Amino acid sequence: MGVRIVCIILMIVITPYGWYTWVLGAGAVFLPYIAVVLANVGSDVGGADPENPERALPQHPSPSASDDTTGVIRIQESPALAPSPQKDDDA
Repeated sequence: MGVRIVCIILMIVITPYGWYTWVLGAGAVFLPYIAVVLANVGSDVGGADPENPERALPQHPSPSASDDTTGVIRIQESPALAPSPQKDDDA
C-alpha cells in the first residue's frame, strides 16, 4: 500500500505530465494486484496431507468398552405421568 500511495502522489505532483505519469498510474493499479497474487501463491508451499476417509474407531468395540466401570453416566427418562383430572369450581 505504501508503494501505491507513493505512485499516486508522484503521479499528481510531478509536472509536466508525460509517459512517466502513465507508468506511475500503472504502478498504482497493478503493483498491489501482483503483490496479493504472489502472497497467496507463496502461502501454499507446504500443502495439506489428504485425510483418510476410513473410520478412526474400530469396527467392533473391545470387550472392556462394554464394562460398566468405564465411568460413563447413563441417564434414563421416567415414563410420562398420566394427567390428573381437573376439578371444576362451579360452586
